[in-house]
Amino acid sequence: MSAFLPEPSFRHDSPARLGVLLINLGTPAAPTARALRPYLKQFLSDRRVVELPRWLWALILNGVILNVRPRKSAEKYASIWTPQGSPLLVNTCSQAEGLASRLAGEHVVVEFAMRYGQPSVEQGVQKLRAQGVERLLLLPLYPQYAASSSGSALDAAFAALMKLRNMPEVRTVRHYHDHPAYIAALAAQVEAHWRQHGRGEKLLMSFHGVPRYTLDKGDPYPCECHKTGRLLAEALGLAASDYVVCFQSRFGRTEWVKPYTSDVLRELGRQKVGKLDVICPGFAADCLETLEEIAMEGKETFLTAGGGEYRYIPCLNDSAPWLEALASICREQLAGWRPANADLSARKARAQAMGAKA
Repeated sequence: MSAFLPEPSFRHDSPARLGVLLINLGTPAAPTARALRPYLKQFLSDRRVVELPRWLWALILNGVILNVRPRKSAEKYASIWTPQGSPLLVNTCSQAEGLASRLAGEHVVVEFAMRYGQPSVEQGVQKLRAQGVERLLLLPLYPQYAASSSGSALDAAFAALMKLRNMPEVRTVRHYHDHPAYIAALAAQVEAHWRQHGRGEKLLMSFHGVPRYTLDKGDPYPCECHKTGRLLAEALGLAASDYVVCFQSRFGRTEWVKPYTSDVLRELGRQKVGKLDVICPGFAADCLETLEEIAMEGKETFLTAGGGEYRYIPCLNDSAPWLEALASICREQLAGWRPANADLSARKARAQAMGAKA
C-alpha cells in the first residue's frame, strides 16, 4: 500500500489556482452526548491542548472526563443549536463563502475546515488539491496566536500535507491580532451596537483563557490579547477606565491567565454597573464559548451579583467589515503568487507530443 494519498486527476490544460484554507476549532455533529464523546476525545487528546504526561492524562480523560462531560456539554450545545446546525459551523461556512466571493476572479479557491470534527483539515486540503490548487495559504481563524489553537491547526494541516505525493507551495498566517483591518472590523461591530442600543458604562473584552504556565514557557497569546484590547480601545476612543480585558473558559485546577471573566463580571455586578457591553474579540465566529458561556452564563453571573443591563455584542461572523478585512489579509499573504496559466492549450499540445494522455 502506498504511503501517500492518491493524486487528483491532472490535465495539462487545466488552470492552476491559489487556495485559501480557513481553519476553525470545530464542533460536534449534534448536541448529544453520543456526538460529544468522540469530539471531546479528539480535542482533549491533542498534545498542544493538554500538556500533561500522556499516561496520566489518558487515565483522567478516559476514566473520568469522557464519562461525565459529554452529557453536560451536550446540554450546553443544545441551548445554542440552530435549525441549520452548529452556530460555529454555520458562521464559518458563511465566512468562507463571503471570502470566496470577494476573491472571485483572482484564481483563488476558498475552503474551510475544522481542527476537530468535520469537515476535517485533511478533507479541506484534498478538496483544494482536487481543484488544481498549487499554492496554498493556511489561515487559522484565531486572531491571537496560541500553541493550543493556531499551532494545533497548523499541525493538522502539515500532517495532511505529509500524506501528499505532490505537495503545493505553502504559506501560513500565524496571527492577525493587530492587523488594522481586523481592529477596524471589531470597532465597527461595537459602534453598530452603540448606534442601536447606546453606549454602555464599560466595555468588557473577554478572550479565551490559557493555562498560566504556557505564558511562562513562551506562548505569546495573553500579550497579543492585551494588544488587541488596547488597539480596539484606541479605535473607539476609550480611556483605560472604560474597558477591561479578561479571560474565560478556565478548565481544571491549575492557574490560568488572569483576570478571570467570571470574577470580573461578579465584581462589576457588585459595583452596580448599570449598562455593560461585552464582546469576545478572540473569536472570529460565535460558538459555544460566546453564545452560551458569555451571553448566557456571563449574564447570569453579572445580574446575580447586582448588575444592571447586560448587552452581548455578537462576534464578527459574516459582517461586511470583517469579510473585507479577511480578504485584505489574504491578499497581503498571497502577494507575489500568481498562477502561470498562459498558453494552456500550447502546454497541453507539447505534453501530448511527448506522450501525455491529457
